Amino acid sequence: MLRIVFDDGEIMLYDVKDDIAHIKAFKELETEEGLWGKVRLDTSRTCVYWNDRIDLPSDTLYEYGQSDFSGHMVAEDAPRYNEEQSIKKQQKDL
Repeated sequence: MLRIVFDDGEIMLYDVKDDIAHIKAFKELETEEGLWGKVRLDTSRTCVYWNDRIDLPSDTLYEYGQSDFSGHMVAEDAPRYNEEQSIKKQQKDL
């Protein structure tokens, strides 16, 4: 789950699970350790991206996201997500 604060102050939650399930490049967010925590805002401030293959335009995040009033930032989600993915990987390896 991404939490995004837009320039207009709107805070949105965007669930990346559907993108991971349906877009081949997004599967790397589950399989490549630490990639989730590398999410960045591009210099034009029009999308967030992880690498040159995985990005989400800001209009998609705004349109399909859900309002969130908790005030948390995107980066705060990265350590928890990485931990969850690590646990899932360990369980698969058993």
